[in-house]
Amino acid sequence: MKNLALKMLTLLLALPLVANVADAAEKKVKAGFIYVGPVGDAGWTWSHDQARQEMEKLPFVEPSTFIESVPEGAESARVINGLVRKGHNLIFTTSFGYMDATLDVARRNKDVVFMHCSGFKTAENVGNYFGRMYEPRYLSGIVAGKMTKKNVIGYVAAFPIPEVIRGINAFALGVRSVNPEATVKVVWTQTWFDPGIERDAADSLLDVGADVLAMHQDAPATLQAAEARGAYVIGYNSDMRTFAPKAFLTAPVWNWAPLYKKIAEQVKDGTWKSEAIWWGMDTGMVGLAPMSDQVPAEVQKLVAEKTEAIKAGKFHPFAGPIKDQEGKEKIAAGATASDPELLGMNWFVEGVQGTIPK
Repeated sequence: MKNLALKMLTLLLALPLVANVADAAEKKVKAGFIYVGPVGDAGWTWSHDQARQEMEKLPFVEPSTFIESVPEGAESARVINGLVRKGHNLIFTTSFGYMDATLDVARRNKDVVFMHCSGFKTAENVGNYFGRMYEPRYLSGIVAGKMTKKNVIGYVAAFPIPEVIRGINAFALGVRSVNPEATVKVVWTQTWFDPGIERDAADSLLDVGADVLAMHQDAPATLQAAEARGAYVIGYNSDMRTFAPKAFLTAPVWNWAPLYKKIAEQVKDGTWKSEAIWWGMDTGMVGLAPMSDQVPAEVQKLVAEKTEAIKAGKFHPFAGPIKDQEGKEKIAAGATASDPELLGMNWFVEGVQGTIPK
């Protein structure tokens, strides 16, 4: 009898543990996404939404919610709050201007995990994430530097924040690594997604002699302008070659799916912790779209070699010596820009023509 009683007691003590394991296995992730543009932009928002759909295929992820074209700033807090009220336990806010609103909502909802894209602030239940897009930006600059005939390259840029400035600089460094005579002219649009304004900016650069265009914009308008005027173009966000089949050379592109899946798994397992994520080409989050057949084989070979060097940690686009527009040394020979320096970058490298609005 004593042995039987001992066995029954052992079984009873084990039941809560079994139940807890079952509860953990059944935990679901309900994710919500805030987008700055429309899903159909074919660029930034489209790339995030492709990853959302991939994440949703995980068996423990419930059908997710996305809200598109949400204005940045304080107004976005209302939309983020709405996702909280509807029971989402994981919320991705996918543009720089959502940063403070995300933190504000997160302070009042400690049981929800928030992930903010491209910002620099974190909290107990807020992490941030981005990719080292400056790596493929540099590579695309090599292509542009080799393909220009006039040594005038135009760059349609969104907002004068470090993310955009860093990309322009990396691109220009790539250009001048193979063509020191080339310059990169910058025009600001002060918008992420406005095809009309982007097209006007692209045309203005073509008007002053640019024969290759690049961009930090969400719409394919820059590509369409280049196609219409017989110029070459470097895309961004996704492989947009269908919008400019004759003009397209390549594009720095995003693949958010590996990260979104990882975050969802951490939330499910209860292992998520606030951190600042900045993944590079070695993770597959950022990369370069396949190059057009118009890019000569020797250029493609050069880019492939530099790609492997970046992935292996043998080359860094911001390794010195690097000078600014005024010729002042900003990164000394033998030195490499630190992450804080890159994340706060507010100056243009030598070879960039344009100013940074205050």
